Amino acid sequence: MTIERTVRRKKRGVVVSNKMDKTLVVRVDRTLRHPQYDKVITCAKKYYAHDENNTYHAGDKVEIMETRPLSKLKRWRVVGTW
Repeated sequence: MTIERTVRRKKRGVVVSNKMDKTLVVRVDRTLRHPQYDKVITCAKKYYAHDENNTYHAGDKVEIMETRPLSKLKRWRVVGTW
């Protein structure tokens, strides 16, 4: 009997900070259209992501994937660059 795993969410963003050990802060931007004024707005959110080997630096474009809770705030891990 095999257990099927659900498809995990992935997001793309830019590394904002790598000052913590094995942790990155990744800024993910998304664009949406304002419902009333019909103007395109860019919304940003920051995610804490696990980087095991401390290989990524500020300014790098990375892809992150959802994972089990690794600490109080970390629920994402770095998959690679894009």
